[in-house]
Amino acid sequence: MWVARRFLSSVAQRSQYAAQSGLFHRPRHGCPPKLEPRYLQCTCCWRSRVPVVGFETLNASITSTSTCDEDNRSLDACYTSEQRDTILQMLNNASPSELAGVKLLRGRKSVNIVEYRTKNGPFKTLESVVKVPLLKHKSAVTVFNSILNPVKKERKVRIQWAKFIRPEVDRSWLEEANTIVSIVCGTNKIAWAHVDREMMVLDWQQLECPNFLRGTYMASAYLNDVSAVLSVLPSADFYIVEKSSISVQNTALFPVMAHMRTVEAMLFALLEPRNLPAASNIPPRVLNMMRTAVGRHFELMVGESRASGAETVRELMSDSMTRKLPRINFPPDLLMKYRNAFQMGSKRGGEELCDALLQAVAFYELLSKSSS
Repeated sequence: MWVARRFLSSVAQRSQYAAQSGLFHRPRHGCPPKLEPRYLQCTCCWRSRVPVVGFETLNASITSTSTCDEDNRSLDACYTSEQRDTILQMLNNASPSELAGVKLLRGRKSVNIVEYRTKNGPFKTLESVVKVPLLKHKSAVTVFNSILNPVKKERKVRIQWAKFIRPEVDRSWLEEANTIVSIVCGTNKIAWAHVDREMMVLDWQQLECPNFLRGTYMASAYLNDVSAVLSVLPSADFYIVEKSSISVQNTALFPVMAHMRTVEAMLFALLEPRNLPAASNIPPRVLNMMRTAVGRHFELMVGESRASGAETVRELMSDSMTRKLPRINFPPDLLMKYRNAFQMGSKRGGEELCDALLQAVAFYELLSKSSS
């Protein structure tokens, strides 16, 4: 300990009187700043002080260096013209779900970007992005760099079928099914999509239900509307009814939740009137599929809420015409019928149609990927 103390003391003393090449002296040209000696109390005698170097000065000088000076340089000056075009193209055209895939843009920030560009027009400069609520300079730089260098995380996900399909059924029964009918209930209509195992849409339509959410939920009125739907519903091996994700604790949406549960119960009762014994080898015909499972499959979840699936359906319809092996095939008459039904600002109310189709696609795709 005495030898170490003497050595460090001599080095510290030399640095004060040596030439410009001293150990703790600042060299002239762009080198680290002068490191002033500090002292620690000797643990042996508690009387002597051992000089040490304060490296905080060096760390501070290094961390203060940045490729984009926040005070003097604008955001546009930090990137090339090609990089600016790439970033602006993404911010001006991406949907909320696509923006949510960018680092720091999950949740409200992606919604704020869409609302800002809708109100004020497309972004013309990177500096204008800072005007979006919740996006400051440092956040914007992180977002821009994430757009230019996206990180794709490849994860092997083991899908557990029982987590989003109820009641539990043997997968072999589902795999042997020739067709399914995907049913989605809205506040004033019921939509369905009839899809076979070759991923061909056989039927796709919706029916208005004028008695929904009227009065005091009269059972007879609800029964009339649901029965009218069942009278035109195509026959299939399985009927997949959407299970809504409305929380019981959300008291403001309790009337809607009660409405959804009422229609769901009637669909189960009317589509499968038989009372099957528990040990029966006959599978149930009516199944529930979780709405959140479909949303995650198509990356439509924004936090705990699900975004519109209209854009995804438009892409599926476009791929059916342009790709050799699309995810799902549409007959020409359905493409003509719904070619303009899901455009931005459309008043036709096609959300239930979109959800019914996406649920059918997710059912088959998750079935093929799920573990036994």
